[in-house]
Amino acid sequence: MPKDRFKLIPEVYLLLFKENKTLLLKRANTGYEDGNYGLVAGHKEEGESATEAIIREAKEEAGIIINPSDVQFVHICHRKDKDERISFFFTANTWHGTIVNCEPHKCDELSWFPVDQLPANTIACIRSVLQEVRNGETYSEFGWEG
Repeated sequence: MPKDRFKLIPEVYLLLFKENKTLLLKRANTGYEDGNYGLVAGHKEEGESATEAIIREAKEEAGIIINPSDVQFVHICHRKDKDERISFFFTANTWHGTIVNCEPHKCDELSWFPVDQLPANTIACIRSVLQEVRNGETYSEFGWEG
């Protein structure tokens, strides 16, 4: 009998920047990193491209519309936590609408923070990827140490 094929969980993240600040959200009531700052993000759904997934997540979580032509890939991270994930990071210089917290049951706040002064309670992987992006790196691995 053939062994089941190994599976990675694909996730998408949105890095928004303005005036040397980045948008972070404070997680709540999710069971994962609650009370810590992360990014607008989510899982890619079956039959959905990574670009389509980040556009959907931006609308669902932050209430903004991003045109596909405005989405730019910036980084990919192969991440190990309780399972293995492949995390696609995108940015957009342009979006439509006002950023609002559309999921107050999962998010305590959406706020802009200086990219060089992130809150102490920023999720470690997010902090690491933000530094990698600032350094111009497009690939990283996280959580494989020991």
